Amino acid sequence: MAHAAANLQDRDNSQEFAALLDEQMQQRGNFEGKVVEGRIIAVEDDHVVVDVGLKSEGRVALKEFNTPGQETELRVGDKVEVFVERMENRQGEAMLSREKARREEVWIELEKSREKGERVTGVIFGRVKGGFTVDLGGAVAFLPGSQVDIRPIRDVSPLMGTPQPFHILKMDRSRGNIVVSRRAVLEESREEARSDLLENLKEGQVLTGVVKNITDYGAFVDLGGVDGLLHVTDISWKRINHPTEALQIGQNVEVQVIRYNEENQRISLGMKQLESDPWEGVEARFPIGVNFTGRVTNITDYGAFVELEPGIEGLVHVSEMSWTKKNVPPGKIVSTSQEVEVKILDVDTDKRRISLGLKQTQENPWEKYASEHKPGDLIEGEVRNVTEFGIFVGLTDEIDGMVHLSDVSWEDQSEDALKAFNKGDIVKAKILDLEPEKERIGLGIKQLTEDPFEGAMSGIAKGAVVTGTVTEITSGGIEVEVADGVTGFIKKSDLSRERSEQRPDRFAVGEKVDAKVVSIEKKTRKLGLSIKAREIEEDKAAMEAFGSTESGASLGDILGAALQSGGDAATREEKAEKKPRAKKAKAESDESNEKGE
Repeated sequence: MAHAAANLQDRDNSQEFAALLDEQMQQRGNFEGKVVEGRIIAVEDDHVVVDVGLKSEGRVALKEFNTPGQETELRVGDKVEVFVERMENRQGEAMLSREKARREEVWIELEKSREKGERVTGVIFGRVKGGFTVDLGGAVAFLPGSQVDIRPIRDVSPLMGTPQPFHILKMDRSRGNIVVSRRAVLEESREEARSDLLENLKEGQVLTGVVKNITDYGAFVDLGGVDGLLHVTDISWKRINHPTEALQIGQNVEVQVIRYNEENQRISLGMKQLESDPWEGVEARFPIGVNFTGRVTNITDYGAFVELEPGIEGLVHVSEMSWTKKNVPPGKIVSTSQEVEVKILDVDTDKRRISLGLKQTQENPWEKYASEHKPGDLIEGEVRNVTEFGIFVGLTDEIDGMVHLSDVSWEDQSEDALKAFNKGDIVKAKILDLEPEKERIGLGIKQLTEDPFEGAMSGIAKGAVVTGTVTEITSGGIEVEVADGVTGFIKKSDLSRERSEQRPDRFAVGEKVDAKVVSIEKKTRKLGLSIKAREIEEDKAAMEAFGSTESGASLGDILGAALQSGGDAATREEKAEKKPRAKKAKAESDESNEKGE
């Protein structure tokens, strides 16, 4: 019983499967190889999913929906016609093609047009070897390079993306090949008019034409048989950034023939030449030093162009835009189409240039500040910036003064002196100099106090013998502190008059030495000292006091005789102690006499 029921169930399933198979085969016969209407159910990154009423949807490459020269927008729910290549592929999806559907539709119409000898409209959208590809409303045709125009065209870009009439030269549906010609259309419609026009064409002639195509560099004007180029610079005396600002395709225009080359049959046209030149008499209308109001037409890295009247523009150089905003892009100061007041700085009619100033129409804050202050005035301001060479202090909302590194501290002349200052600090300073013509104001912080070096140098002059304490020993000499804040350096060659004693290592840190001042460097705030010079001076003084080198006696002989005549040992020691004091007193007396003189 159960076995019979199972057999019955298998029979029903087989019949159902057979019916389903027949249905699928019928559907396959009804759909495959045909154009059907479907509905977009999804738009993915590079595919469109289309439902054509089958059991499974199909995927069509997004690029198949793109029309050359036009933007295609697809939305879910849009109805499209597609060609069913196969009911199912390995993924179980229907294989669809939008391109083949479009081709099927278009081929029928193109064949009719060819039989009647009618022109067809297409768009040149790409380059291939030997020519170009043309979209004829869905069918792709080949346009040989020789069939583009009557004469060779170096730049076909003005024609690309624009609907053009073509003649079909050849069609092969089995291979899907179509060959078209634009040249045949031009030869038919323009030969007679072109011949008459070129025969009578002259430079300076005024003609009426129709704007046929517009490019970035100008517009092509159909003169009734031949095209002429109207360059963007010859459209108007005023600035034209793009031809579309003044022209549109299909517009009737009156032009003048500027140049005509009979060899290559190129015609240059102009529109502004039919108007009066606005630069005539410009010097009288825009005298130097007078202010005018104009409109900003263009902004560049080096300044801004301002239109004073139609056809007349001047340049505000970036250096003439602001008294205080330096190294600021012009676009941060003015904006396109802004009305601004400017001053005429210079007019050059030969070069058609007018130099304008924007900052000259405003009060000069540097001159104003200089008129209200003088060197020596004390100021207080906010630190606006700290650089490696100094500190910028705000004097007003617009201008800053600078404290140079050398004017920050009396003691520290290095960049370490700047570490004590931060942006935003309030500091006091003294005005050192005012130079409004250079837009510069010099300030000083160290000048708020007396120079400690000058005080410590009291009584110290070049040639004086000073006593100092060794603070550092180097291979090149020794560092000596003479007074608080005053240091000196004794070079290795100045450590002694005896070469064998010119050794820095024979001194110790903390040891006191007597040396002669040979130089005073106020910039580095250091003394140049010499023990050697002191010894030579002492020997010279001894010679003058006890003998002469001309007598033939040596310094040792002189000193020996002086010691022997002094009496006993106690007396000699006492005299030996008094002798240096006498020399020092004599040196100080000589120095006082020199200062008195």
